[in-house]
Amino acid sequence: MPFYEFKHHIPLTVSQKDELAAAITTIHSTKFSTPKLFVNVDFHDVSQASTYVGGQRRTANHLFAHVRNGPSRRREDWVDLTSQIQQAWDKIVGPGLPKVRRADPDVDTSLRSIVLLGSMIHMTELGFTVPAAGGDVQWLQDNWEEFNRRAEGGDEDFKFMVKEVKERKLMETDGVSAQQKLEEALGWGDSA
Repeated sequence: MPFYEFKHHIPLTVSQKDELAAAITTIHSTKFSTPKLFVNVDFHDVSQASTYVGGQRRTANHLFAHVRNGPSRRREDWVDLTSQIQQAWDKIVGPGLPKVRRADPDVDTSLRSIVLLGSMIHMTELGFTVPAAGGDVQWLQDNWEEFNRRAEGGDEDFKFMVKEVKERKLMETDGVSAQQKLEEALGWGDSA
């Protein structure tokens, strides 16, 4: 459902990409009720691209994300999401960490911007029409039979998703949000 796209000028190792993709998947799916199967993360090396800021040639790392926006997602949710992503980047790639091998110690490894684009008009993924933001529970309920059929048919992605939905109790609507349920299960936040 969301599509996160890193444009990086510094070389990222496979393990850094793996860690960033896992972190963003966890952050987004925890913040909202999106199953992990539908969180997409892509990396593009733009070290050869010509980028200008204020008319001056610059190199920088950026993250663009196409997300579903709606009344169920408040500005505070997006601020928290970007803050968590920034913290993940700093931990995995950030300045001063020895994980980035570089010939020039002055290379800027910071994440210059995180841009969330919430103007998705329509999307299908894996053959399913993606619901509007906040409609995930009903969407899961409406498609549950097909998700299970695909899982039982051996589709590893849907096996993973069906297991996750059950573990996180994403389809239960007892007045507790998916975020609160996950935080409680992990011993985090006010819900713990």
